[in-house]
Amino acid sequence: MAAEDLFLDTSLVVAATVAAHPAHVTARQYLAEQQAKGAAFCISSQICREFLVVLTRQPVSGRSFTVDEAIDALDQWRKACTVLGENDLTLQRCVDLVSQHDVHGKQVHDCNIVAVMLTHGVPRLATRNAPDFKRYAEISVDAVTP
Repeated sequence: MAAEDLFLDTSLVVAATVAAHPAHVTARQYLAEQQAKGAAFCISSQICREFLVVLTRQPVSGRSFTVDEAIDALDQWRKACTVLGENDLTLQRCVDLVSQHDVHGKQVHDCNIVAVMLTHGVPRLATRNAPDFKRYAEISVDAVTP
């Protein structure tokens, strides 16, 4: 039996990309294990934007990325994952989750990830920031920590 679809959070994608990142080996091992189990990886346009922000904002674990390097790295992830889109249903799901879970401020970004997952029927999230998603019983969260 194949594993369920797996949504990848920015924190995991960055760690898996940057060889100098303290969680790089753990992230790569986790992804290899999930791939061997047949998991299909998913990201969203939000994850793509956040990835570019992180790589181009300042050095990540001492590694600086040029815009071209960041885009090349993103292109690799876009090839390896299904990029899930957002639509009116996603927005409404996000608004409903904000109300249901009393979400405030920057936490709305994580809420939107959950909305994308639910809209597309993706049941699992892989992240290095599991506490950010603990309020969402609607999904299962794989905490990927070194």
